[in-house]
Amino acid sequence: MSDLLVSIRHAKPDDAASLSKVFDTAWREAYSGIIPGVTLEKMFSRRSERWWRSTVSRGRPLVVLDLGQGAVGYASYGRCRDRSLPANGEIDELYLLPEYQGIGFGRRLFKAVRNDLRYRELDKTVVWALEDNTRACAFYESMGGQSVARVEERIGGTPLAKVAYLFR
Repeated sequence: MSDLLVSIRHAKPDDAASLSKVFDTAWREAYSGIIPGVTLEKMFSRRSERWWRSTVSRGRPLVVLDLGQGAVGYASYGRCRDRSLPANGEIDELYLLPEYQGIGFGRRLFKAVRNDLRYRELDKTVVWALEDNTRACAFYESMGGQSVARVEERIGGTPLAKVAYLFR
């Protein structure tokens, strides 16, 4: 019998390769057919290992879900950037490799980030999701999120609706 070591910890520069892989794989799975292909490819090329290495050392919190072999998921979060929303905290991104989705790791990561936000006295959290990303919307709704805003944004020339979910 083997034990699975699951940890949620702050990202380190050594996580850059894993973070790049999670971003690339998870975004391809989530956004292919939603975000125009050329635009999506440009996003991948911008989020290289080098980009992740520098992001880890910036001020906004970035945590990884590590199963003992490196990051298989990540979340970035902090103070809410949109003052028109009834939130003081925000989860910018929360992604897992597709093979780790649907088995509870996303819930664990989400709850850990919410706990850290509450510790930072940011008790009302917002998360944005593309409306066409039905899997993400269903996840945030299952976690108790309430839709509080909807905006349309042009991504690669294509108008895409985004929904803000509020967690109290």
